[in-house]
Amino acid sequence: MKQLKYFFLLILVSCSSTKVVYDYDSKADFTAYKTFNFFEDAGEGLNELDVKRIKNELKKGLELQGMSLSEAPSFFINIIAKESRALNRNTIGVGIGSGGGNIGVGISGGIPIGSRKINQELFIDFVESKKNELIWQGVANSEIKEKMNTENRNIHYKKIITEVLIGYPPKKKK
Repeated sequence: MKQLKYFFLLILVSCSSTKVVYDYDSKADFTAYKTFNFFEDAGEGLNELDVKRIKNELKKGLELQGMSLSEAPSFFINIIAKESRALNRNTIGVGIGSGGGNIGVGISGGIPIGSRKINQELFIDFVESKKNELIWQGVANSEIKEKMNTENRNIHYKKIITEVLIGYPPKKKK
């Protein structure tokens, strides 16, 4: 019975997890980047409130790493979101069946349950300010509910940005 609880917990966590991938310029010296700022038009594909949430979480996360917001930064941050409708795979099956002897007949259908979800791909780009070249990118792929309330949006973006910043600065392999 105890194993069954862990199984359901694993299923629950795996369904709601965010997938994050990273890429970076292997020639960049990430120890030299101490200051940051955001591009003026950062937040393509997002509403103003979500842009504020993401910027706030990025600022907090980078400041925890010893960096600071600056008017003359060593790198700029760009934020882009791409969204698409998620397929709703949650259904309740309803069926009618009859049979006798060696013959059986049945009719069934699925009724969708749950709220609509949106697949969101969030790109966080760090662009070197002097050369205007991409030095690091984190891409988070997650699902969000279409009618998510403010509190849950705050929690969602905090979680995503925390996961994205795990990959910065990159750990170079020797």
